[in-house]
Amino acid sequence: MFESSAKTKRKPMSAARKREIFKNWVPMYVMLLPFLILYFLFMFLPIMGGAVLSLTDFNGLQFPAFVGTGNFSRLFLRDPVFLIALRNTLFLALITGPSGVIISFLVAWLIRELHRPLRLVFATLMYLPALTGAATFATVMRFIFAADSHGLINSFLMRTNILIDPINWVGDANWTMTTVVIVSLWTSFGIGFLAFMAGLAKLDKAYYEAAAIDGMRNRMQELYYVTLPQMGPQLLFGAVMSIAGAFTVGLISEQMTGNPSVAYSTHTLMLHMQEVGTQRFEMGYAAAVSIVMFVMMQITWSLIKRMLKRFNAGN
Repeated sequence: MFESSAKTKRKPMSAARKREIFKNWVPMYVMLLPFLILYFLFMFLPIMGGAVLSLTDFNGLQFPAFVGTGNFSRLFLRDPVFLIALRNTLFLALITGPSGVIISFLVAWLIRELHRPLRLVFATLMYLPALTGAATFATVMRFIFAADSHGLINSFLMRTNILIDPINWVGDANWTMTTVVIVSLWTSFGIGFLAFMAGLAKLDKAYYEAAAIDGMRNRMQELYYVTLPQMGPQLLFGAVMSIAGAFTVGLISEQMTGNPSVAYSTHTLMLHMQEVGTQRFEMGYAAAVSIVMFVMMQITWSLIKRMLKRFNAGN
């Protein structure tokens, strides 16, 4: 038995064969090199630099002083505004993140059922926030949610006798978060929405014919058992983009409700990081906030990947 195993043992690869394999792989390594350089310079180095900076006390002028985990203990134990920003960010991520993916996919699915001219019109309307930019779109939405009776929302609700007095959508702490959530949901129709539209346009019709032959007549069953399994990569991409946008909400909140907002009702981690970094010049402390955001996003992405694993099994 030992002799047969020795005979079947794989022979070592010759030097000429190794050189041949390496020569064949050289073009691929060369083509990957620009991406690896850019990734190292603009992704890996900033993340590692932020992690190192979060362990220091740095004001942008003097040499950083090492403080260990002091910034993180200050965040969670001695900074009540950070805890409010953390709660608001988690709320926005849980509400606008999954909801944004679900709503944008369902809207894309419904738009695909329309005739081409109507499809182009509705797709453009949904993608409008990404075309105009978050700042411009938030400015327009601030006029729509204006606090007086001339605001479009208040005017409509008062004309239909739903309201007697106008609601201060952007100045009342009871309504500011609702306003930011509504605007954020619309702005979630970005690149993920386009990915859904592209994925739906390339679905294999043979699966639908097979499902019809097997007796499937319900559109919702068709959506769940035929459409979604073919949309695994697009769903994952849309979820990642939506969650990333939900965790980094800052400009919309600032444009809609100000910075700081009333009672910090819409204060987010992004705004808190900007405040301590650009106004207080506590760069190390701001880096600690960014590391907390990074860890939260990584955990969320891992959970989403597990949830969507079922739809990626066949891709």
